Amino acid sequence: MATSKSAKKSYKQADRKRVFNLRVLRAMKAAMKELKGFILKQDKKSAEDAIAGVYKAIDKATKRGILKKNNASRKKSRLMTAIAKIK
Repeated sequence: MATSKSAKKSYKQADRKRVFNLRVLRAMKAAMKELKGFILKQDKKSAEDAIAGVYKAIDKATKRGILKKNNASRKKSRLMTAIAKIK
């Protein structure tokens, strides 16, 4: 446990940031899961409608530093490739 005053403050700040970061991460994962469901069902129209929300969630996570830039790019690319493969 933190002993100095600044370490205690840092601990509290990190805990608050962790809660916010988890919220952003869960929103991103939920959006991706919904999109993958459309892809598995071969529902191209719904998948194309949902991709904007997924992109937004991924970009927010990247902006917060939860994901790295190339990781986000890779996720977007793989999702678009999967949508393009739907007949």
